[in-house]
Amino acid sequence: MVSALYPGSFDPVTHGHLDLVERALPLFDHLTVAVGVNTQKQPTFSTEERVEMLREVLPVSDKLEVVTFSGLVVDFCRARGIGAILRGLRTVSDFEAEYQMALTNRHLAPQIESVFVMPSAQYSYVSSSLIREIVRNGGDVSSFLPAPVEQRLRERLSRD
Repeated sequence: MVSALYPGSFDPVTHGHLDLVERALPLFDHLTVAVGVNTQKQPTFSTEERVEMLREVLPVSDKLEVVTFSGLVVDFCRARGIGAILRGLRTVSDFEAEYQMALTNRHLAPQIESVFVMPSAQYSYVSSSLIREIVRNGGDVSSFLPAPVEQRLRERLSRD
């Protein structure tokens, strides 16, 4: 059985994230979407809220689960017997950062492979930080976010 981990902050989860999950599901026997706990960042949504939103908008599948993790991705993979790390590549700058991370992960855990998937073209330039900025300035992000996520984001950012 080949299982993969799709780690990220998902702050907020976008159609680009969902696109990557849909592309990955046929490739793996099991996919774990893992919301990273990073105490050095100030996320818009709590870890629990991000997990809740992911569970709300991801497809229902026995092959898919949503969890949280902290620490090194490779340690989490080893502990769960996960053999691949799924990452999305939108831009050349993504490639440079992901390449460095993949080589570091390979050094730390040679048995765990990094798998890169390109998103659909309409999501190739979208980032969560860009979406948050558009919402702060009253712009339309309906084509980038699932409706329940957009509503939560607008409510959250209107309080700031």
